[in-house]
Amino acid sequence: MLIYDGSPLRTFDTLPRLAGEFGKEKTVLAEKENGEWRVYTIEESQSIIDKISLSLLALGIQKGDRVAISSRNCPHWNFIDWGIQQIGGITVPLYTTISESDYKYNINHSEAKLIFISGQSIFRKIENIRAEIPTIQKVISIKPLEGALCLDDFMEIGESVSRERLEEAKRQVDRYDLATVIYTSGTTGTPKGVMLTHDNLTSNTKCLDTLFEVKPGCRFFSYLPLSHIFERQVVMAYMNLGATVYYAENMATIVNDINEVKPHVFTTIPRLLEKIHATVLLKGKKLKGLKKMIFNWAINLGYAFNEKHQNTGFYNFKLKIADKLVYKQIRETLGNCIEVIILGGASIQPKISKLLTAMKMPVMEGYGLTETSPVIAVNSPVTHNIKIGSVGFPVANVDVKISDIGEILVKGTTVMKGYYKAPELTAEVIDSDGYFHTGDLGTIDEEGFLCLTGRVKEIFKTSMGKYISPALVENTMMESPYISSIIVVGEGQKFAAALIIPNFDQLNLWCRENNLSFINNELMIKDKAIITLIRQEVDRLNKNLGDYERVQRFELLSSDWSSGKGEITSTMKIRRDVIQRHYKAQIEKLFQ
Repeated sequence: MLIYDGSPLRTFDTLPRLAGEFGKEKTVLAEKENGEWRVYTIEESQSIIDKISLSLLALGIQKGDRVAISSRNCPHWNFIDWGIQQIGGITVPLYTTISESDYKYNINHSEAKLIFISGQSIFRKIENIRAEIPTIQKVISIKPLEGALCLDDFMEIGESVSRERLEEAKRQVDRYDLATVIYTSGTTGTPKGVMLTHDNLTSNTKCLDTLFEVKPGCRFFSYLPLSHIFERQVVMAYMNLGATVYYAENMATIVNDINEVKPHVFTTIPRLLEKIHATVLLKGKKLKGLKKMIFNWAINLGYAFNEKHQNTGFYNFKLKIADKLVYKQIRETLGNCIEVIILGGASIQPKISKLLTAMKMPVMEGYGLTETSPVIAVNSPVTHNIKIGSVGFPVANVDVKISDIGEILVKGTTVMKGYYKAPELTAEVIDSDGYFHTGDLGTIDEEGFLCLTGRVKEIFKTSMGKYISPALVENTMMESPYISSIIVVGEGQKFAAALIIPNFDQLNLWCRENNLSFINNELMIKDKAIITLIRQEVDRLNKNLGDYERVQRFELLSSDWSSGKGEITSTMKIRRDVIQRHYKAQIEKLFQ
């Protein structure tokens, strides 16, 4: 029996379950190929997966062997993942943007025997370190690539292997076997390999499928990397519900792809929604007269949205007018079919969530970690447990509690087996009662919603004896349309200060309105008028903070944090220690 409560026992049982419910001709995955959307049915997908499994067996890959994949999002990413797991192999997903040193560490630490890749840049990195990764026997490219074994040719290797051997290998895979080892992005040091079992992953899928729903013909749009557990799991959950998953062609074509696919659902991190919000405001500022007045009225109306449906009848009446005059046109730029936006990765300004929800594109914010497979809590359109500013209710199969110091602790079927080859590190984060210590600070309010307040290790103490959570201050400051990014500092100092990266799109518009022009960003951030503007914004938002939390001084920076310099991770999380090291002189100047 493969199914329990509508969910697969093992990751690769998903397609057989879908075939039984929807038929083998149902489309499950799609990608852009030669300018057209190429769809894959369940039957075709399973055929490719089986060929991959057979070829892995032909090459001697056995249960428990690790196989790496570093590829852009595409249906073959899923096919390879399942092909590995069908024979008891363990998938090691690697971000396409990591450095050669990270590739070397992750591959050697996992002892991966093969690596599947996409693209010349990844192949070049692997070839540059090939002599230093001795366990890799073959490099297989999803698309034809000179010097690498092409996937089509690879799949021919297994033609001599019998189907009986594959079926026997599948029977040997238990739900509690390892399915994947995922290396964390390493915000605080060396990457750790998170061991997740089939049961970890499928139990998380099971929970998500009770909190979200799809209508016939549902289209799910994906652009976040599948190497990140958040995207991988939400894709699986929606596929398990019967949606067809469409992968973005690349990061530069997201908006165009959304307009073509017209998705009902997509996952995102705050950065994309912040850019959408900024673009909407920029267009509004270009309007004149009555049109501008109507636009501003509609936007401010959206900011006042109450997700608990306590808005008055008169408010809802105004909302209908705003929808007809403003919101509908904005929705059309995003395909005009969006029913749910699932948000993860970091917190977002509540006013952006309120505005998008008022526009009939509700934002469902959630929270989780790689170590928890990942979803711990999420707002749900099915249960209607929704509270903007929170990360929702804890999911059904986890027990969440708050420790004496305010740390979020989690126990349940989705908690990892441990860190690969690191039992001592596992013991540091999973206590004797089985609770995983997330390292995140939070509260559970009187209604049961989980709210994040910061990171345990990020809290710093001023010389005045006050503890400050920088994330809380940063999220407050990010409510300014003129602030793109910020890092708050002040360990051992008398007050809090900040490095601020302005929103240069908004600043340029403000400069045009005030008859100012600058050759570049470096000159702009030195101008007294710009500094005064940001000072006014900081002072305005400081009023929402406690006296000791307020940002007293700041330094403006002319460019964003750099992944190339190691200042942000592949998942766009900032590495505070790296940034503080790179900007040591500027930080010291703030406290002189």
